[in-house]
Amino acid sequence: MRFGPVPIDEALGAVVAHAVRHPALTLKKGQIVSAAHVVALKEASVSEIIVAKLEAGDVSEDDAARRLAERLAGPNVRCERAFTGRVNLFAERAGLAMIDVEAITRVNAISEAITAATLAPYSAVAADDMIATVKIIPFAVAGAALEASLDAAGRGPVAVAAYVPKRVGVVSTLLPGLKLSVVDKTLRILGQRLTPTAAKITGDTRVAHEVDALAGALKALEPDSDLVVIFGASAITDRRDVIPAAIEALGGRIEHFGMPVDPGNLLLLGSLGGKPIVGAPGCARSPRENGFDWVLRRLLANVPIGGADIRAMGVGGLLKEIATRPQPRLGDG
Repeated sequence: MRFGPVPIDEALGAVVAHAVRHPALTLKKGQIVSAAHVVALKEASVSEIIVAKLEAGDVSEDDAARRLAERLAGPNVRCERAFTGRVNLFAERAGLAMIDVEAITRVNAISEAITAATLAPYSAVAADDMIATVKIIPFAVAGAALEASLDAAGRGPVAVAAYVPKRVGVVSTLLPGLKLSVVDKTLRILGQRLTPTAAKITGDTRVAHEVDALAGALKALEPDSDLVVIFGASAITDRRDVIPAAIEALGGRIEHFGMPVDPGNLLLLGSLGGKPIVGAPGCARSPRENGFDWVLRRLLANVPIGGADIRAMGVGGLLKEIATRPQPRLGDG
């Protein structure tokens, strides 16, 4: 692509790079110079304008943006029309943004003229949320660079894992001093978390904070639940504590205990009968985002999660402090 000032007689068919304004004529950036424009420019005594002129093998900004966006779009993602070298991509369903980080990095490494920006991987999105944008910086790109970027993208590296409606069973353990109003509020907050996902609380059991009582409640809830969440009256402090012990007493598994996300460090992920069980950290009683949200969303979108996935959450895992925590990060100062 050639770029720069040209005499008016050489501007026909070129792209206007900078707006031209005269009393009898206005040419906007991005317009194609027509024969009528040439005549009007001469009548306005304009001798030259700054334009971009495509050369053999060049691809216009809108066409290039459209082709790359279509290559990036995976399941549950739609592309809007191209404008000024940009195409925005939107979620078609509520769920999690599934971003192939390496593919996007490869695309952006091809040419400074070709860019793709996305949400962070596993971001929660609603239907019609923007999930990515493609922007071609100049008015055109070399066809070879575009083809290289298409190859680098692979197929559908920007997708949405849609939430799947699930039945969520909840067990709350009780100890003297724990107000039932706190338990009620915790259930309301969980319900609010589930609203965007179409999942629903289908079981609510409250038992003493003891291994046998909790095991009995889990055994009763599991058949009619797709996922079980346990809110302990006391935080889990060890793999041999009440909540993990109750899961294992039924033949369940402890997949991982602890996570490098704060608030959320004391989360437990287990399974029983092939179904996930989450021992919620204390911060899950707050509506503010914490590590519990990160795990819960993946489970509700059927995105696999295990110990290795949780251990990889440390970068970006320092979240905003919850002021009501019994043991805040900074202690008493």
